[in-house]
Amino acid sequence: MEIRLIDEAAGTDFVFPVNPEEVRITRGKGYETLNMLSYGEFDMATAERVREITFSSFFPARWGDHEMQPAPKEAMHLLTEMMNSKRPVRLIIENLVNLLVFITVHDTTFKGGEPDDIYFDLTARMWRQPKVHSKAGSAASSGDSGGGSNRPDLKKTPKAYTVKSGDSLSKIAKLELGESSKWSAIYNLNKKVIGPNPNLIKPGQKLVMP
Repeated sequence: MEIRLIDEAAGTDFVFPVNPEEVRITRGKGYETLNMLSYGEFDMATAERVREITFSSFFPARWGDHEMQPAPKEAMHLLTEMMNSKRPVRLIIENLVNLLVFITVHDTTFKGGEPDDIYFDLTARMWRQPKVHSKAGSAASSGDSGGGSNRPDLKKTPKAYTVKSGDSLSKIAKLELGESSKWSAIYNLNKKVIGPNPNLIKPGQKLVMP
């Protein structure tokens, strides 16, 4: 089971070296309690609560064959930077999770008998795109006769991916869409950029994601 964090804005693709013994995903139903005179309290269901993903593992002093991976302290600082960032990062847990999240908790433990290994507990919360609703007639009530020129633009901007060295369409599909078999959907949207051969993608090319 591979677990990775991807910060697309910073160009960071971080793979955790040691799989945790367990991954905990917390889901819940939101509700609001109303108090009606003479009838008592009533619970009214609302939207799903934000999901939380928690797991614990460690950064070993020696990462085996992962020579290009950061040292334990560097990895610890990288997680801290992602936590303190105001932008979400993508959490991918193979066959389980592929979500944009905020890292909300990153606890670190140093053990006396293992001074070079760094243990950690991590909690991530699912990120949701804020939804803005405009009230009908608000422009008229405010005296605006410009036909709603102040209305917020709610059009969804297509997501883009910048090709890096060593990338392939199947690898990008796995990272971005969760399934390598979806590479053809990426190719169909970007034929003009890639050209006639889907296997010849070049670093620096910007691809639109489905």
